[in-house]
Amino acid sequence: MAPRDVVACAADAGLAVVEWGGDRHVPPGDVGTAREVRALTVDAGLSTSSYGSYFRAGVTDFGEWPAVVRTAVALGAPRVRVWAGVVGSAGAGGEQRDAVVRALREAGRIAADCGIVVATEFHAGTLADSAAATIGLLDEVARPDVRTYWQPPEGMPDAEAVAGLRELGDRVCALHVFSWWPGNYRLRLPARSALWHEVFDVVRSQGRVLDSLLEFVPQDRPDLLREEAAALVAMSALTEEVS
Repeated sequence: MAPRDVVACAADAGLAVVEWGGDRHVPPGDVGTAREVRALTVDAGLSTSSYGSYFRAGVTDFGEWPAVVRTAVALGAPRVRVWAGVVGSAGAGGEQRDAVVRALREAGRIAADCGIVVATEFHAGTLADSAAATIGLLDEVARPDVRTYWQPPEGMPDAEAVAGLRELGDRVCALHVFSWWPGNYRLRLPARSALWHEVFDVVRSQGRVLDSLLEFVPQDRPDLLREEAAALVAMSALTEEVS
């Protein structure tokens, strides 16, 4: 969908923020498009929560990072999402791990000069593939402006997933919200309401408000977005900072 249609859908669904992706809508380095999308977002009464980049720390040529940051600035994004390499924590060698850590540390330093936070995608096939691995990675990076997203790991039982969220604590700066089960089969969001009620209970107990981003809807159907958004708001008991 074109950005204008995306913001129309989001506004119609009663959402507040959008994470714009660098894979399609706002390519890295295309500052003009970023400014146009920012204006569309603001005109629709929304804000940009983050820039979803596909920068792979330790793998992508670091010379591409300044363009990512410039694009985020033009977009008005206070956060850039990145990926912690291309290898899971159990399989990464020392050199691979060191490269990811160095890249994240330097990315955080450059982004911080523009008031932007860097956050890793919490995802299999990266060094941020579990709570323990992500904590270890962020401890090595040792920058408060490099944090992480959280989402329920694929196939993980609810109790174990929520325990990981608790373990990560205030390192989490945003949630990717969706209901997949079994595996990556997409369900309507309320199908895993027990999980998401627990997740939002944890967030509330920490006294924090996080961007809660609807990452998927079944079959990518825009006509389902309004009901999915209503379910998210009801489960989170929040009236803003949702998308």
